Amino acid sequence: MKQVKLSLIALFAMGSFGYAGGDIMPVTEFETEDVTLAEEAYVEPAVEEEYVAPVVEAPAPVAVKPVPVVPVKNIKANGFYAGLGIAGAQYKSNCDSACPKSGKDKTVGVMARVGYDFNKYVGIEARGIRTNWKADGGKVKHAGIFVKPMYPVTDATNVYGLVGVAKTKTDGHLQKTNAETLALGAGVEVDLSADRAKEGRYNRAFDGQGDQEKGLGVFLDYERMAVKSGAPDLDAVSAGVTYDF
Repeated sequence: MKQVKLSLIALFAMGSFGYAGGDIMPVTEFETEDVTLAEEAYVEPAVEEEYVAPVVEAPAPVAVKPVPVVPVKNIKANGFYAGLGIAGAQYKSNCDSACPKSGKDKTVGVMARVGYDFNKYVGIEARGIRTNWKADGGKVKHAGIFVKPMYPVTDATNVYGLVGVAKTKTDGHLQKTNAETLALGAGVEVDLSADRAKEGRYNRAFDGQGDQEKGLGVFLDYERMAVKSGAPDLDAVSAGVTYDF
């Protein structure tokens, strides 16, 4: 087919040249090959297809089940506690060796404490000591009210201090004392009850920390019953059980 086209083109060209009176130049083999190669090298331009964006279907709506609102239960935790124990008291006279009533007097008795913890760092406590068993012939009566600074070491252990005013009276063969003055002390208390978490909101943030859970506990403390210049040394060590309400 290509040869036929070329032959027709050649004849047409020869006729044109003959009519015009020009020389007729035969078509060479190289010219025919150039035309053939040009036709074979021709590539029709690609037709770009129009971009069609994919259709994204919207997800089906998910039905949300309403969650019922449960009211928060308010749990009222009590800060009151009370304790009972045994106390050993020591009376040391402020007289020198030349004083006829110098020396030490040791007695043993009972002690009681009751208080209220406002939070895990501070409380208030009233306590009293009365010795009835004579070791050297003396007795001690002591009662006071104290501010109780505290710090919870663990959820079951609490260390505390005592700063207050107390009235102390001694009766024995040594120098007698009847004073109302500053008193200081320090101690530790341990919760023996099991912590039981409850669903709700406590009305105090320290419930269950540092011997604050409802139930039994134990305590051990020391107290200087009279802190005053010129007063005899009046010391007491107490140990016992405590119940947190």
